[in-house]
Amino acid sequence: METTPKIEFLGLTFDVTVMIGTLVTAILVLIIVLLTSRGRNLRPKGAQNFFEMVVEFIQGVTNMMLDSKRAAKYVGFAVTIFLFVFIGNELGVILMITAHATGPMPSLGLTKDVLDAADNSVSWFKSPTSDINVTVAMAGAIFFFSHFMGIRKSPRDYLNHYVQPYFWMLPLHLIDELAKPVTHAARLWANIFAGEVLIIILREGMWYLTGIPLIAWIGFSLFVGAIQAYIFTVLAMVYISQKIADEH
Repeated sequence: METTPKIEFLGLTFDVTVMIGTLVTAILVLIIVLLTSRGRNLRPKGAQNFFEMVVEFIQGVTNMMLDSKRAAKYVGFAVTIFLFVFIGNELGVILMITAHATGPMPSLGLTKDVLDAADNSVSWFKSPTSDINVTVAMAGAIFFFSHFMGIRKSPRDYLNHYVQPYFWMLPLHLIDELAKPVTHAARLWANIFAGEVLIIILREGMWYLTGIPLIAWIGFSLFVGAIQAYIFTVLAMVYISQKIADEH
């Protein structure tokens, strides 16, 4: 089983592989947005045309949740979430870098015992979304943002929601609110993590037995990565719309 290098700082443990994956994903999102948004052609083509299709697709998602005027304010937010999750999901499938350590590296938490347990196999790159800490952080940020926007819109309506239609439903509403970020994070993490684990298992097998299943699973994982990016974005907008939509 592969292990990852880790750094201890101020009593906290930071996974270097996750940090690298997150940084690369963020940089790629920035580069894609800059390159595809520089042109202002009335008849876009190539990458700009494709990016506008993505924006229009996400705009359709936001319009399903909110009125057009309010939805326009969240298009950029939703596009950023979709691109980050989509690229992060696919990177781990396309570019999963592992190497055999030549010796212990105590500064990275790779001691002799750790390397022996991992058969000297060290993972240096994987999908950031395959780490539950990343998905929990993203879902948590969306959770707090949605509640902040709900309070900002109308503190009275926000508080009244928890006791409607009856006061005794307050505990049920609280359970519902706490379950949202948990399921939001777990759904993305579980799908991407499970996909990468199976890729590692198939990759370590005999090529003439696992070659075709591995290629098939990689193709399926790319599809799952796109679907999960869409689902994560849709749920993010659903949770936000529940706090700010007029009908709520």
